[in-house]
Amino acid sequence: MARRAETIELAVLGLLHEGPMHGYELRKRLNLMLGWGRVLSYGSLYPTLKKMLRADLIEEATGDPAPVTRRPRIVYEVTAEGHAEFERLMAEVGPTAWEDDNFDIRFAFFGRTDMEIRLRVLEGRRTRLQERLDRVQTDLARTQKEVNRYAAELQRHGVESVEREVRWLSDLINAERAVPAPAPENTE
Repeated sequence: MARRAETIELAVLGLLHEGPMHGYELRKRLNLMLGWGRVLSYGSLYPTLKKMLRADLIEEATGDPAPVTRRPRIVYEVTAEGHAEFERLMAEVGPTAWEDDNFDIRFAFFGRTDMEIRLRVLEGRRTRLQERLDRVQTDLARTQKEVNRYAAELQRHGVESVEREVRWLSDLINAERAVPAPAPENTE
């Protein structure tokens, strides 16, 4: 649970870097970011927002009134502490950076991340997936005779999905490495 809350915090901080948003808009954008398989409820979002308010990572502001109720909407904005926390979280390159729960969110904000950090995260993710792929292929070879046709197809689909992601990561890593380093400024 704490891990999911940290992922939501990272995503909220990243989205609020783009500008202030109210809860409904945050939830809509987070659901788009998390993908179709991981829907975020208000029951997960609002406790996270309250926690972030207490930690001074975000602050509330009053927005335009909602068209139906005429009550002002609460709009959330990132604070200086929130900016610093976002930068700290995006600079982390340990195993949590490339795990399934966190990688997609971090990847969505790679544009604000140093190239060396991006490379370490991409390489870590690729290594983790390659290890998983090797383990699954070994298990698959051992259990192939024990599973029915549909279970075998599901396993094959899983292997192909991971192989595709490993290729995608390799392409991203190669593209990152192909970008020339900025030339030093001429001080003459």
